[in-house]
Amino acid sequence: MKRRQMTRRLHIVACLLAALHGVFLFADFVAPYPYDEQHRDYAYAPPGLVHPAGPLTGQAGPPFLLGTDGLGRDVLSRVLYGGRISILAGLLATLLALGIGTAAGTLAGFYGGWVDRLLMRGGELFLALPWLYLLLAVRAALPLHISTLQAFGLVVGIVGTMGWFRPARLIRGVVLSTRERGYVLAARGFGASGIYLIWRHILPQTRGVILTQATVLIPQFILAEVTLSFLGLGLSEPVPSWGNMLVEARQYFALVSHAWMLAPAVVLVPLLMAYFVLADELLAEAARDS
Repeated sequence: MKRRQMTRRLHIVACLLAALHGVFLFADFVAPYPYDEQHRDYAYAPPGLVHPAGPLTGQAGPPFLLGTDGLGRDVLSRVLYGGRISILAGLLATLLALGIGTAAGTLAGFYGGWVDRLLMRGGELFLALPWLYLLLAVRAALPLHISTLQAFGLVVGIVGTMGWFRPARLIRGVVLSTRERGYVLAARGFGASGIYLIWRHILPQTRGVILTQATVLIPQFILAEVTLSFLGLGLSEPVPSWGNMLVEARQYFALVSHAWMLAPAVVLVPLLMAYFVLADELLAEAARDS
């Protein structure tokens, strides 16, 4: 009964996350306005369905469910489009980190010796690097104005590369244990190559660790993208991300007078919490199965 309840909670959280991601993925169809459409008569319009007539048009204003920013852009639309950018950055950075971590952890655990020492000691050194300063140095070496795609790739590359070592250590532990099991030793005795053993017998045992690490890394990397964009090291206007949208809310006056500018943070918190709950459920599931 308890197992069934945990499985049900796991399915509920997974479906909730899938629904949220679907909303952001199809922002072009869900958002009421384009992310860069300006309504200059309604700068900092409060959330509502009906707004006073504009001074230029003399007509009642369009609905803004989450209000507008200083340029009259719909905050709800920008939250949806910005969520797609921030979540996609987190997903791609996680794929990069897990790809590097899986390769490094598998090689280190399977071959051991100098390969293990090189990868693990190198990973510890890699983990100690001051990544914020490295990102500042990389950004300073680039032209002053870079394209949105280049800025996005820079954030994904830096964030994903800095996160590979922790999953690599966990995967290494699984590989160290798996390579000594009877069926692996038997396959090796029959002349199976290292590549065959890794692909056929070793990697399948790491799926649980990879999946759990993904649920842990995705929210961390989403938050990293938000932080970098907030600091001006990620995507810049007019393309929205949750980070650069929060820049306008960092001033006390703007925060008090236009509290709806915190909408990206309000959406971000339950999304991150859902990922953490999913990670806890997966860890509980793995502990019960073991």
